[in-house]
Amino acid sequence: MTGPRRAAGLVVLAGATLTLLASACGSDGGTPAPITVFAAASLTQSFTQIGQDFQAKSGSTVTFNFGASSTLATQINQGAPADVFAAASPATMKMVIDAGGAGAPVDFASNTLQIAVPEGNPAQITGLADFADEAKLIAICAPQVPCGAAAEKVFAAAKITPRPDTLEQDVKATVAKVAANEVDAALVYTTDVIGSPEEVDGVDFPESDQAVNQYPIATLTASEAPEVSQAFVDYVLSPEGQTVLTEAGFAQP
Repeated sequence: MTGPRRAAGLVVLAGATLTLLASACGSDGGTPAPITVFAAASLTQSFTQIGQDFQAKSGSTVTFNFGASSTLATQINQGAPADVFAAASPATMKMVIDAGGAGAPVDFASNTLQIAVPEGNPAQITGLADFADEAKLIAICAPQVPCGAAAEKVFAAAKITPRPDTLEQDVKATVAKVAANEVDAALVYTTDVIGSPEEVDGVDFPESDQAVNQYPIATLTASEAPEVSQAFVDYVLSPEGQTVLTEAGFAQP
């Protein structure tokens, strides 16, 4: 019964999303207000597509600010104009909620870590133990950003002390080190490996299930276009939005 119930729920959500999109256009049929979405760097490819699809359906222009979730949360709390926040962890969303800047969040996707290596894996990286090898060139995310916090969890689970050569400020900068062949390995999200198929290969490791990142999304209380903002959130949760996320490698929350 789970499948039919889920399918029915998605149909209801799709209908509600279309209703919100219509209401966002206003009773006079005019163009709805533009919105700005602050989103985790790991969402760059999928949310760019979702934004284009949403704009085509609603007529609202969506501008994105992608970056480390912790940095985005700080910017929002300091008054940066934004309408929606999509974070890579509940902890970074909580920073905004505690400051009174966001409504109730909802989880819309999840992600796990994977070892990224240059194409062909020239350093023959086989698992997390290689991250403790000082002879290897290693990149991981800085601990204050979600991918870095997740890395700390898996290293603790594996009882490994990593020896990174560089700490990057977001996951996109981390995987870029691998794509440029500047490091032998990095710890990034599965979606970032999938998003760089020509330059980066992925190596699975068993401890990855110890740090599954949940991605929450919420409208912001300072938004000047709350109806459009809510319509965007609901579009992310709709079957169309979820299909884009699934194709990018995200799992269900």
